[in-house]
Amino acid sequence: MTMKLLNHRAEGPDSAPPLLLGPSLGTSYALWDAVAPELSTSHRVVRWDLPGHGGSAPDLIGPGATVGDLAALVLALADALGIDRFGYAGVSLGGAVGLHLAVHHPERLTSLAVVCSSARFGGEAPWRERAERVRREGMEWLVESADARWFTPGFTVPRLVRDHREADPEAYAACCDALATFDLRDRVGDIAVPTLLVAGKQDPATPPAHLREIADAVPGSALVELPGASHLAPAQCPRAVLTALRTQLDGPPASGMAVRREVLGDAHVDRAQARQTPFTARFQDFISRYAWGEIWTDPTLSRRERSMVTLTALVAHGHHDELAMHVRAAWRNGLTPEEIGAVLLQAAVYCGVPAANSAFATAQRVLDELAEDEDGDRDGDGDRDGVEGEAGEAQGRG
Repeated sequence: MTMKLLNHRAEGPDSAPPLLLGPSLGTSYALWDAVAPELSTSHRVVRWDLPGHGGSAPDLIGPGATVGDLAALVLALADALGIDRFGYAGVSLGGAVGLHLAVHHPERLTSLAVVCSSARFGGEAPWRERAERVRREGMEWLVESADARWFTPGFTVPRLVRDHREADPEAYAACCDALATFDLRDRVGDIAVPTLLVAGKQDPATPPAHLREIADAVPGSALVELPGASHLAPAQCPRAVLTALRTQLDGPPASGMAVRREVLGDAHVDRAQARQTPFTARFQDFISRYAWGEIWTDPTLSRRERSMVTLTALVAHGHHDELAMHVRAAWRNGLTPEEIGAVLLQAAVYCGVPAANSAFATAQRVLDELAEDEDGDRDGDGDRDGVEGEAGEAQGRG
């Protein structure tokens, strides 16, 4: 007999660290549409649908269901996919599933992110009443208030509202039953996996106080409150949620300034910083954060490879001051004079002989200066006053 599984969508390489994403009541895995593709560049992302929602069969649960039942379905899905341990992030009811997993099955989790959720969803009576009415009248009366419950005024995601309308009433009611009896307030202090709490500051369903309560109880947890976000933060503020999740999953972003100093040398960076003005300060900050903090820290390419690409681009555009600076950077990144020459020769084919002629002249001057340098040491600064990058430094470049 083949066990029915939750409907799901998998993205990212199978060899990457697995990350399971859970939805909120009334939505589908489309709740993560603006976040999951970005996360899949570094993780094997599996997002799943609640029973009777999206593509999951409604009879996976029945009346009287519990959050534990939903968590068991998530574990069955993970087992079927050959996933033993995984990071988990969930919104609202999906977050409750994550809390249950962290308390009752901690050996399966590598990390937990609880988004716009709670250790207790306001008591049993309101959920029993909602379940009874949905069973009696269907979904339409509830859909009318979806935007007000999920988003700040004027914001909507039609796909999610449609999913809400198309949810199976019996399965939806069973999920309400699960929320009615859910109460982990006395157990969240037992959670030992790295935990992130994300709250929408304008969330009327699970306001920030609910997440703060969990953060206060879970040792070492982190709490992020998102301005402008209501209950479905991944749909309304995907970039902010993505940043919070990446920080939890991958660690804080590397320091752009540290990488800039490693590649260009302390003396060059110190001069550039000293010569910056109030007018160029924002540009200096932009260069450190974006060029060095986002691009040069990406491990997909080595620094040697990045230097070769950069040299070619600078030759193509005739940026000779920057080219001189990056010839030094290429040398610091381990390229030999012969390899630098090979890059410029390759550029001659695609960028033109006159461009490469100027580039060779610039590179020769820099290599001669490096050879004359008393240190002659790649670990040293390798830079000299009054040479390359003067214009760039004066303008706050590099």
